Amino acid sequence: MDSTNLSSLPEESLEQEQEQQQTPPKPQDSQKKPLPSAFASVPVRPPTQFKNDAFRSSLQKYSPLDWSGYFDEEKDVSIPDSNDVSVENVDDIPVFHVYMAGTEGAVVFCLHGGGYSGLSFALSASKIKEKARVVAMDMRGHGKSSTENDLDLSIETMCNDVFAVVKAMYGDSPPAIVLVGHSMGGSVAVHVAAKKTLRSLAGLVVVDVVEGTAMASLIHMQKILSSRMQHFSSIEKAIEWSVKGGSLRNIDSARISIPSTLMFDESKNCYVYRSRLEETEQYWKGWYEGLSDKFLSCPVPKLLLLAGTDRLDRSLTIGQMQGKFQMVVVRHTGHAIQEDSPDEFATLILNFISRNRIGPHGVEIPGLRRPLHSQS
Repeated sequence: MDSTNLSSLPEESLEQEQEQQQTPPKPQDSQKKPLPSAFASVPVRPPTQFKNDAFRSSLQKYSPLDWSGYFDEEKDVSIPDSNDVSVENVDDIPVFHVYMAGTEGAVVFCLHGGGYSGLSFALSASKIKEKARVVAMDMRGHGKSSTENDLDLSIETMCNDVFAVVKAMYGDSPPAIVLVGHSMGGSVAVHVAAKKTLRSLAGLVVVDVVEGTAMASLIHMQKILSSRMQHFSSIEKAIEWSVKGGSLRNIDSARISIPSTLMFDESKNCYVYRSRLEETEQYWKGWYEGLSDKFLSCPVPKLLLLAGTDRLDRSLTIGQMQGKFQMVVVRHTGHAIQEDSPDEFATLILNFISRNRIGPHGVEIPGLRRPLHSQS
């Protein structure tokens, strides 16, 4: 859809949605410094009467949904021994926000794409948690996570963030982990797995990212980012734009995830994107260069989920023919497979876990339990 058409949605609806915004609930943990989320500083707007039922219907259709209907818990994970720490200022300690669901089974550790958030996996988590645990992390510079340098999205830094969060959550004896990464997060997941230092890693799932296609698209990324609508008068309008603009196809998922990708800019009196991806271009090449070979080298069961069949490069085509990984093409979906088709995505993840006999402690063989961390 042409972005020029999207930027001229009815202004009357915009104003009435602005007037309908209520003061949001305060963060539960009042002792922590405010995190830059879309709900952190919403201006108070007096309520008014709707003049048209159509406006009320539109507002309800794109109103935010709370994460608690899908995840069981959220918490902040502090990394006090990080390189980001300034000894003189405790407020600079990195804090990574995670959403959790489920009580038993392997841990499906989810890493979102650039510009998304951990809530990108909310709808699928509500199904995965029936048979496994789910942890969805807000990456550096995204969602409710807060670091001293949110613009350092180098692949090494993001890998270290993942290692640090896993260690902070589980200590030196983490349960079996299935890394799931979408887009940028897929690159991070591959690099983490390829380092072979996460000894409880039991599986790797990469969602719609392939080296060849990704590298070829980098020259267009700044144009793509700048062509997005940059300012939103309300959270509802941002959700509406994400759906009508085609970036997401599932309204319910957009209602959950989009608010966490925004923050309120008081100087502009509107909502803007939380992540500043356009300022991180220096790191983009490092995300994807050599990704296919790293993916194939990971010594764990691998699943590649794609939204189209034309995205395999030469290395992956050969690897797939040799049976080095499982590949599934998910039809009728956009780039964010986990948001557009959450039920099918969840089923694919659970089938992957079942097929590879991944239990809470690693690969489980009838009559013999063989934890992955015992393997070299």
